[in-house]
Amino acid sequence: MRLLKSILLAVLLVSFSSCDENDEGPKGTTWQLVWSDEFNPDPALGPVAPDESKWTYDIGPFNANNELQNYTNNPENVIVEDGLLKITALENFSSARVKTQGLFSQTYGRFEARLKTPYGPGIWPAFWLLGDSVDTVGWPECGEIDIMEIKGQEPNITYGSIHGPSSANPQEDAPVSKTFALINDRFDADFHIFAIEWGVDYIDFYIDETLYQRITPGDVEEWVFNEPFFIILNVAIGGDFVGFPTSNTPFPQTMEVDYIRVYKELN
Repeated sequence: MRLLKSILLAVLLVSFSSCDENDEGPKGTTWQLVWSDEFNPDPALGPVAPDESKWTYDIGPFNANNELQNYTNNPENVIVEDGLLKITALENFSSARVKTQGLFSQTYGRFEARLKTPYGPGIWPAFWLLGDSVDTVGWPECGEIDIMEIKGQEPNITYGSIHGPSSANPQEDAPVSKTFALINDRFDADFHIFAIEWGVDYIDFYIDETLYQRITPGDVEEWVFNEPFFIILNVAIGGDFVGFPTSNTPFPQTMEVDYIRVYKELN
């Protein structure tokens, strides 16, 4: 697996072209890899923490959305092993949220992750982007792009969404969202690629090779998506979006991430 990932990365370092004949997005777009984490450290090291040159953490309780978890950087909640980043939610309502804030951000391009999601009532995995300006202008004015969110009780459905300010009140959220459902399959059963391709006036959402949503400035009240955004991966527990854990929620629940890759468009 490690050898295969290394060979594939070498190929991707050159470029690839987004030109599937069924793709309704920009034809013939050529992308160049600019940032990635293959989660493939020296096997002699055994399980390790995420690369500190690429990832930092949110630590402590997270009160937004009525979530229940306490985020930590403890190995039982976040570890790199077997070629995977593993973020685990435990029955004590601890979990992890890793991010590239202050280390890497980008405006436009292709952002993708190959991952397998956790499941169960009240489990809320996410792969998303947040505007660098969050600490100065706040949310939702900074903008948010949710490449993947899943309600654990509906493991065959993923949500692709953006969040931005209301034109009437910049402090109020005016989201746009669409779902994509697998038929006779679940996102926790195997790995899938979740991606966006983002340009000046569009954000396209993909599952594997399928484009299932395009959002343009005409779809939102205010377009705040022309600035750098950083990456976040987390597994939340409970909250307004997903509901709360029940006696039928199996713990522990782990999101396994094979890789994260970010590309820029070649001119």
